[in-house]
Amino acid sequence: MNNLIKIRAAMAAQGLDAVLLTSEVNRQYAAGYNVAEGVAIISAAGARYMTDSRYIEAAEANLDGFEVKMVGSGVTYYALLQAALADFGVKRLGYEESVMTVAELKGYQSALQAEWVEAQGLFGQLRATKAPEELAIMRRAQEVTDAAFAEMLTVLRPGMSEKEVMAELIYRLLKHGGEKLSFDPIVVSGPNSSMPHGVPGERRLQNGDFVTMDFGVKVGGYCSDMTRTVALGHATDEMKHVYETVLAAQLAGIAATRAGVPGCEIDGAARRVIAEAGYGAYFGHGYGHSLGLEIHEAPNCNMSNKKPMPAFAVSSAEPGIYLPGKFGVRIEDVVIIQEDGCEDITKSPKQLIIL
Repeated sequence: MNNLIKIRAAMAAQGLDAVLLTSEVNRQYAAGYNVAEGVAIISAAGARYMTDSRYIEAAEANLDGFEVKMVGSGVTYYALLQAALADFGVKRLGYEESVMTVAELKGYQSALQAEWVEAQGLFGQLRATKAPEELAIMRRAQEVTDAAFAEMLTVLRPGMSEKEVMAELIYRLLKHGGEKLSFDPIVVSGPNSSMPHGVPGERRLQNGDFVTMDFGVKVGGYCSDMTRTVALGHATDEMKHVYETVLAAQLAGIAATRAGVPGCEIDGAARRVIAEAGYGAYFGHGYGHSLGLEIHEAPNCNMSNKKPMPAFAVSSAEPGIYLPGKFGVRIEDVVIIQEDGCEDITKSPKQLIIL
């Protein structure tokens, strides 16, 4: 599955003769296969992929629709790209302005003769809406997180350090089919759980703790994401109340999620539940972010996004309450946005689990 037809249509709409792809994620989106190193150029007249001897065989075998060229032995990326610009008659060249460093852009501009046009937004718009094949891969990736979480419920016990929990979690994510991690897992316990993006440390789990685990994997290049908060031994009435508030907020956000609804309204549906319970000051991050080839993509379900969410975008649903010095709770699922609602592809239980 490559996306050359979609990219060429978007290029034409923006008056571009070609696009230069230097980022791994956009090269994979274009080609439907991940070659770890290389550069691609796509025009109406043709598409070329340049890589070195380490990856040339894989590129030639897997890149449908691309002419593959090899750098090395005095043949540079710049030389191959300039030849492609001439062969394809490129005058206006789109590039990924949010990916390139200033030094990289200056190097390309000095070597390649073209009018340079910012085109990162083109790929953001294309990648926001997932094709059925992409959604199938993302469902599989989410199944891995569900399987890992189910096993972690049999592993968690007082006395383990947060780092030990993270190690056990990573093992199970890879054992169940994850190809690599979407991000470094977050494992925080007790008072540390009030830090939404806390770093796992040496603190040892104790009875009466909340333990929050936020984790995901890549399958076929696409990310999964999930958070669950569980209690060890027992939970106070306050802990139970906060947990139920977060769960109610998440369910309200999911109920409000459908194509055409602005991201800020979805966020607001969840945020109101938390505010009405008196915890509005303790929910500081957005309700959800899109994901796909990257763990954080646009568009987002947060307070600042006033644009309608598109059908078949994939978004997290992750409200939280964080009480400094005491504890925090976050519950996160991943949903596929549809015309008449959304499909929750995270199947792990969400009711409060006390181990």
